[in-house]
Amino acid sequence: MNLLDKINAQLKESALKQDKDKVLTLRLIISALKDKEIEKRGAGLKDTSIKDEDVIAVFNKMLKQRRESLEIYKKASRNDLAEKENKEINIIQEFLPKQLDDNDTKKVCESAIKEVGAVSIKDMGKAMAILKSKYSGSIDFSKAGAFLKELLSK
Repeated sequence: MNLLDKINAQLKESALKQDKDKVLTLRLIISALKDKEIEKRGAGLKDTSIKDEDVIAVFNKMLKQRRESLEIYKKASRNDLAEKENKEINIIQEFLPKQLDDNDTKKVCESAIKEVGAVSIKDMGKAMAILKSKYSGSIDFSKAGAFLKELLSK
């Protein structure tokens, strides 16, 4: 079962349970995925079907948006809106592969640096390309970027 099927199944289940928050979030996800499909169609691609990589890319984009909103709401003392964003983040993360923790992220960054022979901050793009090809969806690239900068600036 691919991710899109899992999302649709969760939507049906949540609708039956009358879990309004989850239903709204899942509908947002499906809407974003339909936008992605339209974007592919507009680009003239023959295969416009949504693959798991597309779903993960949409999830990462949505998570980034929600985390930014969460910080803004916390600074503005809007706990009600911050709580809503937090719920949406948790629902989206249910569908993502398990994220690497900080220690594992640092280890894979070190191995990527060794793999490409990076010696300076100029080589950061090469190391990041390795990480994106191997760990897409299971690594927080903002943390990985920070670790790469730290390791390459020594």
